[in-house]
Amino acid sequence: MPGSAEAADTVTSTQSTIPPPTRPAVPAARPDADDDPLDRAVWRLRSRGCWDDAAALLEPHAARHAPAALRRAALLVERSMFTATGWAAAEDALRAAEALAGDDDERGGAACERGHLAYAATVLGVRDRADEARSALGRAAALLDPAAAGRPLLDFRRGLMAEHLTDSPDAARAAYRRAHAGATAQGDILLLSFTWRHLAGLALRDGELAEARHGFAESLRIREDLGFLVGTAPALAALAEAAPEEDAPRLRAEAARLFRLMGGVPTWLADHLSPDTAAM
Repeated sequence: MPGSAEAADTVTSTQSTIPPPTRPAVPAARPDADDDPLDRAVWRLRSRGCWDDAAALLEPHAARHAPAALRRAALLVERSMFTATGWAAAEDALRAAEALAGDDDERGGAACERGHLAYAATVLGVRDRADEARSALGRAAALLDPAAAGRPLLDFRRGLMAEHLTDSPDAARAAYRRAHAGATAQGDILLLSFTWRHLAGLALRDGELAEARHGFAESLRIREDLGFLVGTAPALAALAEAAPEEDAPRLRAEAARLFRLMGGVPTWLADHLSPDTAAM
């Protein structure tokens, strides 16, 4: 996907502008042994790109429970972003989540997912739904309290819109910084891997090579620590863009190996790997 639809804002030039991510004992994105077995099973499947299986585990709960319905919809939206498939299933899950939403947080969360699905369809060239994405994310912003748990993710997705659909790097930078600060405060380690990566991408765009390397390396480290396998190949490929010339081929080769291991997911990563590297 252009630039990286999951993936950068520049933190000017020093890492001190953005605080380093906190490392709570239990990262929010990776349940530990004390958490619900369902949560652990869903995370294991999601982290390996098995979104359909993860969604199936939630389906019995999603029929009547709004948070479960929203979580299931989010998995299927993520699947569409990574695979460029499953749009109808994601739409159906979103409609179900919207129907069950009973308060502003739930309605705002559903609107955030709808905006992201519309963004994904647009940036992947499936169909231009940019106006729908803007409207849905704007609705989410009106519904979600500034201190709501879903606010950092919303800020991140508004940054994606600014960077990739309106080519407004300054607005994207501001949104990514808000998302990064919010994710740090909430201990959302997985989201930090996305904000580090996108901030690094904007730094690279501005020629801030050292800052870009730091951000890409942090993103990769977090994903490896969490075991977020489906997101590790993109992180390796991104780091290769800013790595010293002698290190870049090794990073791209490892990205290509993981890309093949994941069955060509995320699909958009193929455009960032040279034909020779992808075939290795």
